[in-house]
Amino acid sequence: MEVFEVASEKDLDEFIDFPYSLYAKDPLYAPPLRREMKEQFSMKNPFFAHAEARYFIARKGKKTVGRIAAIINMRHIEFHREETGFFGFYESIDDHEVCSGLLNAVRGTLKDKGMTLMRGPMNFSTNEECGFLIEGFDQPPMLMTPYNPPYYGNLMEGYGMQKAKDLYAFIHEVREALPEKVLRVAAIAEKRGITVRPADKKKFDEEMRVFQKVYNSAWERNWGFIPLTDKEILYLGERLKQIAAPELTLIAEDNGEPVGFLGLLPDFNYVLRHMKGKLNPLTILKALYYSKKITDLRLLLLGIKPEYRNKGVDALLYREGFSGIKKGNYKRLEFSWILEDNIPVQRIVEMVGGRLYKRYRIYEKQL
Repeated sequence: MEVFEVASEKDLDEFIDFPYSLYAKDPLYAPPLRREMKEQFSMKNPFFAHAEARYFIARKGKKTVGRIAAIINMRHIEFHREETGFFGFYESIDDHEVCSGLLNAVRGTLKDKGMTLMRGPMNFSTNEECGFLIEGFDQPPMLMTPYNPPYYGNLMEGYGMQKAKDLYAFIHEVREALPEKVLRVAAIAEKRGITVRPADKKKFDEEMRVFQKVYNSAWERNWGFIPLTDKEILYLGERLKQIAAPELTLIAEDNGEPVGFLGLLPDFNYVLRHMKGKLNPLTILKALYYSKKITDLRLLLLGIKPEYRNKGVDALLYREGFSGIKKGNYKRLEFSWILEDNIPVQRIVEMVGGRLYKRYRIYEKQL
């Protein structure tokens, strides 16, 4: 077995292509579009304005058997004041030798950069996909959530990685009406003068900046949080604008001042499973056809400014979002991800009928 660093365009193609063969026979896997993956690893991604990454591939003979990225995120180091580096985009066959070789490559890279802790997976940060799925393998992954074989946890533990944090996903079967308690709490927020409006897609960049302001304020104290930069929020907006629906993208305001944000996104993974990672006239037609048959939603964006928590703002956003859910005839809603120790949010999700159905784990190891 050999582990080598990506050093050419051909190597990067091999790095990007490996998951498509690894999951070729897995009907639950949602292959990302290759064109989008190429861009994610290019300097067009604003993440690289404050971070750097090196990519490694494992081979046995001429066969690709694994891949990994070593990531140094200067904003994380500055914001959290810890010398922590990350690994991400991990994929491999069920082989401890391959896993050790890949993680050793990251470990050496991070140590050379002065890091004292290795944590992951992060693709590339907590603002994107992170964690390995450890429970819920019988359900397909929703948009922008991790998916992996069940053996990844054993590989990590075999290497000596320890749990850093678990992330939860809750599923809600959409009912005819919201629980009465949610409606009562929402009414309290209304009486306090809080209003909710749909995002204006004609001014989507401006609306994403509203979300950025609320998100960075609401999540500031969360574990692993890193504030989104102006360029990152616009980059995210470009990816989401095509699938976002105004009636499912809501802003809560107090006298015109944004205090909360909720973004429900149709589960486009349902479409990606039919596109097979390709973008051509045939797959575009498939996308148009299958996008109309999506029945699942993911609550991807949610934030309430700290001073407006426990005042019913979240319940009011859920109530207004529920109207959009019913209009779209959606059947299920996933709340993800939620930190394992964020009990207040978990209780709110349970109040609206959500149940825990998936867990993801982030690992770490001292260097």
